[in-house]
Amino acid sequence: MQFQILEAVQVLERAPAVMDSILRGQSPVWLNARMDPDSFSPIDVLGHLIYGELTDWIPRARIILEHRDSRAFDPFDRRGFTSLIENKPIGDLLDQFADLRRKSIETLHSLALNDEKLDLPGQHPGLGRVTMRQLLATWVVHDLNHIDQVLRILSNEYRDAVGPWREYLSIVK
Repeated sequence: MQFQILEAVQVLERAPAVMDSILRGQSPVWLNARMDPDSFSPIDVLGHLIYGELTDWIPRARIILEHRDSRAFDPFDRRGFTSLIENKPIGDLLDQFADLRRKSIETLHSLALNDEKLDLPGQHPGLGRVTMRQLLATWVVHDLNHIDQVLRILSNEYRDAVGPWREYLSIVK
């Protein structure tokens, strides 16, 4: 499938509701589960997504539109979210993510992106030359990746409890 802005927005619009349905009302045990001590928990993933709304996708799109590849994107701190989620209830964080994403989608629409703008170059600090189209496609896949990550983290909590059925459950292998 080739990147199409309308299809991309469909996924971007739904991601907050998906995260909400998985995480709202969950106990701290589920929200703080980790695959290993250094990995993200579900609440960390949500914080990471919030931080991305604030510092990554739309700011980078604006850099492409304003500077093309003459100015590199600001580096993204994958763990820059820690102060954003500290001591905040999951419901507040989910609401914040939904609100930020709604605003991001509104901004995305206001950019009036066409094929010409989608092909504009940008400069990633580690990957080099990228295009607006690649940035936006990555945003979509990034959401799907982290939804999958949360599901794998939660499933792993019962990895041993499922006993011999683990053989049939690819999510816990």
